[in-house]
Amino acid sequence: MKTTASLLGLALLGCPAGFPAVAQDAAPATTLKDAFKNDFLIGAAVNQSQFEGRDARGVPIIQAQFNSISPENVLKWESVHPRPGEYDFTAADRYVQFGESNHMYIIGHTLVWHNQTPRWVFEDEHGQPVTRDVLLARLHDHIATVVGRYRGRIQGWDVVNEALNEDGTLRDSPWHRIIGDDYLEKAFQFAHEADPQARLHYNDYSLENRPKRDGAIALIKKLQAAGIRVDCVGLQDHVKMDWPTPGELDRTISVFAKLGVKVMITELDVDVVPKTQQNRTADIVQNARATAGEDAFAHGLPEAQQQELARRYAELFQVYVQHRRDISRVTFWGVTDGDSWLNGPGRVNYPLLFDRSGQPKPAFRAVVAQAK
Repeated sequence: MKTTASLLGLALLGCPAGFPAVAQDAAPATTLKDAFKNDFLIGAAVNQSQFEGRDARGVPIIQAQFNSISPENVLKWESVHPRPGEYDFTAADRYVQFGESNHMYIIGHTLVWHNQTPRWVFEDEHGQPVTRDVLLARLHDHIATVVGRYRGRIQGWDVVNEALNEDGTLRDSPWHRIIGDDYLEKAFQFAHEADPQARLHYNDYSLENRPKRDGAIALIKKLQAAGIRVDCVGLQDHVKMDWPTPGELDRTISVFAKLGVKVMITELDVDVVPKTQQNRTADIVQNARATAGEDAFAHGLPEAQQQELARRYAELFQVYVQHRRDISRVTFWGVTDGDSWLNGPGRVNYPLLFDRSGQPKPAFRAVVAQAK
């Protein structure tokens, strides 16, 4: 981030046409990672252009503001293990090297997920579902190879991602259908064997909703009872302007902390587009269903909404700071508004702390103000 800017709202380099400047104060004197250095790590999900150094706007922000990184895609199965017996670590190696060169806490995301996993993983040469033993062998090979390659270099792994339905039951994914309920146990077991020192996470969205939260609590207890080590529960916190409430967030963090695990905020952003406010989940499919009629802020976020977003971030961080003994990391899912997955055709969003020109928004100052 450039610290010599006089009026941040005038820095419109790279802004899409039609986006007006938002009046800002001078560049803040502190950074996110310094403000919360006694509380928890502050992270960002980074894309390939950023960890390869090609994003001239994003890289300085990442280096200045964050002390932890997560990869958007390069460690997902389809990227790193696209075909049987074929691994491609080119981009993943650069991601890890970027984190190491900037002395960051590096996250591996993700080993087991129902999305972005090639069909061949679950099928034989005839396109039929493989047996339990075959899929377990493929899972073991994948985790042993990927985690083993970065043993001692990636500090924490999202071992299983989004295994639960909204009612708290296990999702009917190919992992579950073919292997059974214990596929989670096997995944955590394989990850621990591959790197006994790495911290192992279960990661999901909408855990502030009680039925899903209860399912996650039961899942963690079951794993613990089986002697499986789970170090952290990740709350994605793809939140709305009115969900979850601070009380719902407080209760969720508290109940997981009582299980003896750390809580991480793993994919934080705030959806400001009004039309989607009735969707009380962060389901990637539901949130992708946008129409042109939802593009309420196509030409910029009005000042009133900027201030509402700042207040929303302030109340979220008030809860996080209250639970700083329980929370190990807060990671934003993206760096600037232009990077966010919440943008799409006919849908311009403003969910992060830095605008499309790379300048801190009022929400940035609101977050820093919560530091103790």
